Amino acid sequence: MAAAAGGGRAPRRPALLTPRGNGDRTVFLFDRRREQADPDEKVLRYGKDNYRAFRSAVCQVRASDEKFVITTTNRKEITEDNFSDLVRDGVTLYLLQSVDQMLLLATKERIDFLPHYDTLVKSGMYEYYASEGQNPLPFALAELIDNSLSATSRNTGIRSIQIKLLFDDSQGKPAVAVIDNGSGMTSKQLNNWAVYRLSKFTRQGDFESDHSGYVRPLPVPRSLNSDISYFGVGGKQAVFFVGQSARMISKPAASQDVHELVLSKEDFEKKEKNKEAIYTGFIQNRKPSDSTHITSDDERFLHNLISEERDKESFTAVVITGVQPDHMQYLKNYFHLWTRQLAHIYHYYIHGPKGNEANAVTKDISPFNNIDIQISMFEKGKVPKIVNLREIKDDMQTLYINTAADSFEFKAHVEEEGIVEGIIRYHPFLYDKETYPDDPCFPSRLNDDDDDDCFIVEKGARGKRPIFECFWNGRLIPYTTVEDFDWCAPPKKRGLAPIECYNRISGALFTNDKFQVSTNKLTFMDLELKLKDKNTLFTRIFNGQEQRMKIDREFALWLKECHEKYDKQIKFTVFKGITVRSDIPSKRMQSPWTTYAAIEWDGKTYKTGQLVKTTKTHPIFYGSIEKFFLYGDHDGDIFATGGEVQIALEPQALYAETKIIPISKLDRTVSDKVVKKYIEDEMARLPDKLSVTWPEGDELLPNDTRFAGTPIGALRIEILNKKGEAMQKLPGTSHGGSKKLLVELKVILHSPTENKEIISHISQHGGKWPYWFKKMENLQKLGNYSLKLQVVLNESNADTYAGRPLPSKVFKFTIVEGKPQKFLVGLLELPFRIGVPFNIPLELQDEFGHPTHLTTRLRPILEASGLTLKHEDIPVATKCIIKGVTAKGCINSCQGKNFNLKITLPGLKEDTQVIKIRLQPGPPRQLKVKPDSEILKIENGTAFPFQVEVLDESGNITAQPELIVHCKFLGASDLPVYSVDCSNGGTNILTGPVIHVQNIKKDQMLKARIEVLNCKDVPPVEKIIKLLPSSHVARLQVLSMNGQKALQIKHQDEITCVAGHVMNKLIFQMYDEAEREIPITAAAAEKIKVNWTPKIDRELLMQGLLPDVKVPTSVKDVRYCLITYLDEHVSLESAFTVRPVPDEPKHIKCKLKGSNTLQMGEELQSEIDVMITDQFGNQVQTVTSACVNSLGVSGPGLDKSNLKVTWQESTQTMKVKGIRYKPCLLGSKELCFAWREFSDFIRVNLVAGSPAKLQFVDWPELEKVSSTVLIVPSNLQHKTDDTGRANLGVFSIHAPRGEHILQLKASYNMAILDCLVITIKVLPDPEKPVCLNVKYDKSPSFPAGGTFPDFMVSVLSEDDTIIKNINPARISMKMWEAQNSRVRTPIDVTTFSCSKVKDDKEDGFFYFRDKVVPERVGTYIVQFTFAMDKTNMLNSEQIIVEVVPNDPVRLLPDSLPATPAVSNVRALTSRTLVKDLYLHLMDEYNNHTGLDLVGRIIAKIKSPNEEDIEIPQFQGKVNTVEFPLESGSAEINLVLAEDSPGRDSTEYILVFEPHLPALKTPFGTILSLIYKQQLMATLTREKDQLSKSIDLYRKMFDTTNQLVAEMKCQVKEAETREALLRSELKKHQIELPPTNILQYVDSLLKKKMSEQEGVMKQPRRTCTLPNYPKGNQDILGKIAHLAQIEDNEAAKVISWHLASDMDCVVTLTTEAARSIFDETQGRQQVLPLDSIYKKTLPDWSRPLPHLRNGRTFFRPVGNPVFARDLLTFPDNIEHCQTVFGMLLGDTIIIDNLDAANHYRKEVVKITHCPTLLTREGDRIRSNGKFGGLQNKAPPMDKLRGMVFGAPMPKLYSTFSGQIDLLQQYRAAVVKLDNVNKDLDLHLQSLNTPEMQKKKQELAEQEKSLKLVKQKLGMTPALSDKGAESLLQPVMLDISDTPIPPKRMRRETVKKLYR
Repeated sequence: MAAAAGGGRAPRRPALLTPRGNGDRTVFLFDRRREQADPDEKVLRYGKDNYRAFRSAVCQVRASDEKFVITTTNRKEITEDNFSDLVRDGVTLYLLQSVDQMLLLATKERIDFLPHYDTLVKSGMYEYYASEGQNPLPFALAELIDNSLSATSRNTGIRSIQIKLLFDDSQGKPAVAVIDNGSGMTSKQLNNWAVYRLSKFTRQGDFESDHSGYVRPLPVPRSLNSDISYFGVGGKQAVFFVGQSARMISKPAASQDVHELVLSKEDFEKKEKNKEAIYTGFIQNRKPSDSTHITSDDERFLHNLISEERDKESFTAVVITGVQPDHMQYLKNYFHLWTRQLAHIYHYYIHGPKGNEANAVTKDISPFNNIDIQISMFEKGKVPKIVNLREIKDDMQTLYINTAADSFEFKAHVEEEGIVEGIIRYHPFLYDKETYPDDPCFPSRLNDDDDDDCFIVEKGARGKRPIFECFWNGRLIPYTTVEDFDWCAPPKKRGLAPIECYNRISGALFTNDKFQVSTNKLTFMDLELKLKDKNTLFTRIFNGQEQRMKIDREFALWLKECHEKYDKQIKFTVFKGITVRSDIPSKRMQSPWTTYAAIEWDGKTYKTGQLVKTTKTHPIFYGSIEKFFLYGDHDGDIFATGGEVQIALEPQALYAETKIIPISKLDRTVSDKVVKKYIEDEMARLPDKLSVTWPEGDELLPNDTRFAGTPIGALRIEILNKKGEAMQKLPGTSHGGSKKLLVELKVILHSPTENKEIISHISQHGGKWPYWFKKMENLQKLGNYSLKLQVVLNESNADTYAGRPLPSKVFKFTIVEGKPQKFLVGLLELPFRIGVPFNIPLELQDEFGHPTHLTTRLRPILEASGLTLKHEDIPVATKCIIKGVTAKGCINSCQGKNFNLKITLPGLKEDTQVIKIRLQPGPPRQLKVKPDSEILKIENGTAFPFQVEVLDESGNITAQPELIVHCKFLGASDLPVYSVDCSNGGTNILTGPVIHVQNIKKDQMLKARIEVLNCKDVPPVEKIIKLLPSSHVARLQVLSMNGQKALQIKHQDEITCVAGHVMNKLIFQMYDEAEREIPITAAAAEKIKVNWTPKIDRELLMQGLLPDVKVPTSVKDVRYCLITYLDEHVSLESAFTVRPVPDEPKHIKCKLKGSNTLQMGEELQSEIDVMITDQFGNQVQTVTSACVNSLGVSGPGLDKSNLKVTWQESTQTMKVKGIRYKPCLLGSKELCFAWREFSDFIRVNLVAGSPAKLQFVDWPELEKVSSTVLIVPSNLQHKTDDTGRANLGVFSIHAPRGEHILQLKASYNMAILDCLVITIKVLPDPEKPVCLNVKYDKSPSFPAGGTFPDFMVSVLSEDDTIIKNINPARISMKMWEAQNSRVRTPIDVTTFSCSKVKDDKEDGFFYFRDKVVPERVGTYIVQFTFAMDKTNMLNSEQIIVEVVPNDPVRLLPDSLPATPAVSNVRALTSRTLVKDLYLHLMDEYNNHTGLDLVGRIIAKIKSPNEEDIEIPQFQGKVNTVEFPLESGSAEINLVLAEDSPGRDSTEYILVFEPHLPALKTPFGTILSLIYKQQLMATLTREKDQLSKSIDLYRKMFDTTNQLVAEMKCQVKEAETREALLRSELKKHQIELPPTNILQYVDSLLKKKMSEQEGVMKQPRRTCTLPNYPKGNQDILGKIAHLAQIEDNEAAKVISWHLASDMDCVVTLTTEAARSIFDETQGRQQVLPLDSIYKKTLPDWSRPLPHLRNGRTFFRPVGNPVFARDLLTFPDNIEHCQTVFGMLLGDTIIIDNLDAANHYRKEVVKITHCPTLLTREGDRIRSNGKFGGLQNKAPPMDKLRGMVFGAPMPKLYSTFSGQIDLLQQYRAAVVKLDNVNKDLDLHLQSLNTPEMQKKKQELAEQEKSLKLVKQKLGMTPALSDKGAESLLQPVMLDISDTPIPPKRMRRETVKKLYR
């Protein structure tokens, strides 16, 4: 970068012009008097402090004798007076014509600055990464703005600061530029700027500037003194935090030169690598607008920046390059956020001391509002984003200022001139919400990520934010806030203002520079401590004056005033009107008052009628709300404080008055239950109920039932309240004690139409006697009654008081009929018939004529003359009916007879009634048949009549509907059935068809069974029928004469005859049933017919001869001969078949089976059959195999060497093979076949012979073949066409690079043909990945839990170059543990993603940084993977990693030994503490470590009680024993000393501590021991054995229980899955039965699949145009097949509209299109997608033209829709949208032509109208043309199949979804059944005797262990849990060990290796 600043080339080493001596000084001189001067510097040596020697040296080196002046780079002329001050060792000077001369060529000025470059390069990183959860980038930019503010502090006009984000990559790499119009910097000041931490207080005096030292600015409001560029740190931190390089460009005022300084990380690293002086460099001095030194394309944007310097008097520009990618993304994506933050930081510099007041009058430019900070962002192809911070209205300070209703200003005086100005603002509660603004960086709503166990205190509007933000010299210090001060914090007790008001304040503190801030200005050092110091004095500022008052009192009063004045906390709703209140004494306050029906207060709603209670009133009132009052004239709902409420005191029955109280006196804590309880207690004093008694009997019970005439007894009544006290008048003197109470009695009869009052009386209390009513009688009318007792008032007879009903009581009762005294006969059901029971209904009545019923069973008496009567008794029932009355007697007519019936009921007063009835014949009971004889004779084939009569049980002829008499004949088959209807008269003639029995030869007996259908009660009648044989024709017979012998031809016989002969002499005969021959008469001959001739010779027929029969000439023709006889009695026939047989041989016939073509030199593959026939062509079957000798074959050129003739026995033919020709002319050949004197001919076609050589036709010249394509297809095989050619098509070759040979193989009939060889050169593909290159540091080891070294991975192509522009997500790192020497990838692997790239120059390299090493020691395999596509992965070589143990942190044994119980006896075994115990050093992951460590382990005994001094000793009476530690392990054997001290039955701790030289942190392990006497050692061992056994049992049971729990969880999951799928099926209207689910689901699945298949097979519109074969994946197909349209009319018109394109083939690439073009020789249309200009394609989401900007310009008709929206694409949706978007564009479909014309006429008024297609087939082009045949679509059938197909019906997808759900449900049911079975089996196994026995053993052992412990007398100080804890090894945490970077983010990954 430094070279770039110097003009784009490395500087030449300057020549030493004068010798250097001791004490000489060196200066660097640039001669810039002329433009053609030497561009390089000259090094000048001169004597110390000697101006003349210096001047002489300059004269020696100048190039010409022209006039010159010597100046500094800041244009100070060197004179003898200032020589010693300006000219120092190493200074750069100019040689000019004059001081103000323009600098004709750029120069470089050497500078030096301080320390290691990391302090610059990484300063921003360390300073700003400490950002408190926020992105620190805006604060880094703020540092640069601070410098600009300081630089422009002396400007008199506008102070302009510009931040330009140059992200247009066409102008170079991204950059950030900060430009101001300040005073600029001289080269010396620019040098000072480069020195890190050179603050304004420690800078060297610069005599060139206006001041030599720091001068503190004068006090100004809010300390807005712009003195905020302070420490010499922030600017450099900021630029190296944002990017990698900074270019400082500055021009001071009144100077001709521009100074440039470049600092870059790359330059620092280069100097360090070359071991050059790092903190030296050059300042480029040049003229303004001179950008010739900018030569890098990465900095092209600098030309524009530098060109803007021309008209600037002074400026400074900071240009940052190498911007971090994440910073660039943040600046782009969060532009609004960080500009808002900057507006917040510099709010008061931008808007002045009072801030951005929304209602403030526009101010003139002043020192406090003349700062113009503008931010602009430039991106390629986008409109620049430009924002001025003054225009931002939503920064936090603006929101605080404009939402505040009032403010409280104060000042704090701190020691040492520290002054803090403060302001507190109040944000009132308005309109149902808080107005305190919310900060997106610090949301006030309580969504903090606090721990779950933290108690969050609600802090109201402000939330958890502190009150005060802190500003230093007018600039925000973002990370310092002050929660509150004592005087403005919420008080512990209730203060003047509610507690929520303290959460509605915000504030700001403005300090001067007497308070220290951090170098990056993010944090105050000591502000809060100083402000909260007890010596700090707070005063209030009121009207600009300080007031020495108590600040806490003033603040509380101000807060109370704000609450009362500004908070609007009560919402008055349901406006009722304006009223005047006369109850207020002051007339001024009587109006206006607005009334409301409801309010909303503190989250609750109070409305009219609601019960309330008051507080702070005397007395306390209970009542219901009537209305609310709010003073003032309001209209509608409003928020306000104050107001009053009018309540009606409750209970109103006792307190008939209202009260008006302030709303604030409503008790908000009381519940409705308490108020209602009070009202109920008060209401208990009012009358509540009546007490009724019946002193004289005849009590009326509720819902009682009484007979008519029954009296009601006298009533005694008392009135009771809720307390049960009797009363006669209303309680309380205030309610009118004279109001007595009366009781009113009313008896009311209820009917459906009205309620009639029968009785009404009123009774009063007599003082000594109660309320009384007399006895009531004469209630006779039937019905429902009510006896009502009502309490009424004495004076008004009112039954209510105070809106409440007075007590009453109602008795409901019913009066019913009495006992029966007489009767009437009811309506009878007709007709009455003999023997049929009928009922006689009777109506019983009481003495009042009311219908009643019997109370006892009654036997009636029935009498009638001429009849016998029977009946039943009358039972006790609601209806009185004489049931089962039957009559029997003689009736002469079917019409019936009249009788008088007398009915008598004994026991009634009026007991007799007579009625008249008409009796008809009864139902059929018998059948009478005539003639009476038992046997009847009849001839076969005749009918027989019967006379039948139907009678009832008394013998009377009877009739009834559907009375059918049926006769069935038995004794033979196919007999007729007779039937006759006797429904009218009961008698009729029974007859029917003739009786005919087949083949009867003699008399036959039949039986006739006659019965009445549908009448099972009538017995059938049987008759015997004697059937005689018939005399009519019954059989036909045909005979054939064979010489003198006649042969019978039976029916359906087959007769063989020679083909072409004639059958004659056929004899015909007829016989009857008795086999008697019947002569053929002339009449009979007329009835005989034959089918082989139309005419019959009747004479011959009467002689018994039939016509001759001619035999067919072909053996395949069979003649069927039929003779029929038909008369009025029978229809007979006789038939036979004549089959021809071949005659003698007369011809031969040849037939060729197969192709008649044969190749030259080859035999004819087809066979030739030779057949011998008779004269009619029938094959002769009489020849034998000997006939082959007589067959001859001949023909021109015929080769008879292989000719073979064979006999085919199965077909009786001769087969000829071996037909072959000698070389001759090709073409048609004739073969002649001869047998005896017969011959025949066959023609064959002779063609060329088999292929013998392969030649290429039109083979392309292949020089280079890219390997980017695969071998597609493989194993190519092609057949030749009719011309002998084979088209190999398009195929791809994939092979290693180099020359290869392409060998084609051709074969014919297993013979290999001669083939050509092609040489092909294959080039590597630079974009095809072939391997992964992995680089990493292989030297370090891999300790467990540590961090892997950085892996750098790159993807190499076939030409060994690195492939760039790869998505990092496709590169992954996998790691797994190697097992059994296998290195293949297992299933359980750990995958890591690559880290973020740190440098753009590392494109193509992918880093894996800070990946955690597994925690377990072992061999692991690391492999890197690149995902080439979804299925193919490219793997790197496997890296084997040996994970070694980490540093030791624990000392653990192999296994914990049992607790030793020892004693100090002589026996060694009783004193042995530890024997053969091995202790090992372990790391923090329990890996054995320290194999290279040598040290010692010290064992000692301690007591849990520190006061215990009696400690056992080891053998030798020592307190400690040392053991050697080698290879990380030590063997321990410890024995207690004999007679060792120690207390009996006491537990001690055995401690082992390692001592290692390299051990930094001590650790160790401890064991327990029990000091016992010898007698207790046995019990201790028993305790240990029991403990181990119990532990094993418990582990077994725990495992079992865990398995049960897991199985139950599986059952629960399966049930949930089944229920979820069942509910989904219900949504699809599929209900499942409770049982046999699987069978039902299987059947339903089968049904649904069948229905789906049926839907799929339904006829639908298809495209019959053949599609192009998709042999290449780049071929999509023809356009007609790419889309489907459901609507038939739309499909027709769109298909016609695209008719010229339907046959076009769409491809993805032009190469594929060209290939099709070549294959079809240009006949096929093709459309490659990569040639479509996609920017002009329509937007598929664009609305129709009549819809613009969300509104409708006119209402269209005809249902317009884009044609493209009617298309559905089965595949390749994105590509199809491109194709049809180009073809259809914005074409619109509409109903008809009228609608289309209307639509176009309206659309063209606002925009261009596209082509319109109508569903009727018309088209209006986009230019408006319509009409004519070219704009009218033809019918569908005229499109010749070029029409879009219809998609699958929606029902198909519905069935698919249902089938999928059913299959899932079936699997879920099967799984649920399986897991339930497994759980049941496991639960059964738990209840087996073996498991029960183990549980019992565990209980017994636990009981034994408890007894042993009691015997041991174990100390209570060490419980079981305590003992267990002592057995665990002590694992001391190594707190000093540093945690690796990003350790917390890798905790999840680490768990994978544990």
